[in-house]
Amino acid sequence: MYVKWKIQGKLFFSFDGTRQAVRDPMFSSAKLVSELDLSKGVASILLDKEEAIVGNYSCEVTESNREGETTVELRNSTVVSCGEENISTPEENCGSWFLPVESACIIVLLFLAIIFCWAQLSVIASKFETVLHKKISIIIACGIFTIVAVVGVILFVPDGYTPGSRAGLGLIVVPTVILLPLQYLLFGMVLDSLSKTAYALIGLESLGYITAVAGFALCVSACPVLHGSIVIAGLAIMAIGALLSLVYVCFVGSRIRDHQPPRKAVEEPLNDAKGVMLERCVTKEKN
Repeated sequence: MYVKWKIQGKLFFSFDGTRQAVRDPMFSSAKLVSELDLSKGVASILLDKEEAIVGNYSCEVTESNREGETTVELRNSTVVSCGEENISTPEENCGSWFLPVESACIIVLLFLAIIFCWAQLSVIASKFETVLHKKISIIIACGIFTIVAVVGVILFVPDGYTPGSRAGLGLIVVPTVILLPLQYLLFGMVLDSLSKTAYALIGLESLGYITAVAGFALCVSACPVLHGSIVIAGLAIMAIGALLSLVYVCFVGSRIRDHQPPRKAVEEPLNDAKGVMLERCVTKEKN
């Protein structure tokens, strides 16, 4: 087994299988951590602090007809206090978490779902007679969900893999569960008993929520994100479900309105009947 250590491409240490050799007097303290561990793939070396130069080090290992090379970077770190070092954190090294397009899709789909929910409430309030306290309860729930979503977006928008951005994504995805009972209540205000279509739409939104939460769980621990498309797909399913629910509510409302008899058409026959009865009474009195 042969080992070669280089700095900036310049050889300074080698091992030919039997003997360690220092090729550069500037690294006279260089030695393998353990020759016995070479067979395990460990070819690390030790250097005195004074000889350890900041830069890129490369290690080439040759065994029989196999070769491998690894590059590591040596940095200076400043001690802030005992046991602590001023080193860059994984969040700082990660850079961008989501692509700008992915972030935009997540935000747009979230607000589309919210808009469709408010639109359903508006349609129901204008076309159906419902109990006032139910309307107020749903308005409060929609308002709270909207506020939480706005806070989540504010935290999520700043780029980078930070605790704030992760908390923002959590506030975007997790509270969308509120849409499921809200959808059930909205259908309950329109229908005497929920139809198969209503249950199917609620099931579709539930599937979207489960997908979005699964994507969030996969994204929150990875940078750069690898499963952002799962979060987007889940929110897209929820937005589509909310849109279809809005269409269904409008359809039910128009059907009920078409089948409801006009008030004038009902009142006129009643008035005619009253007139006939009065005429008969007057005729009898004259006779």
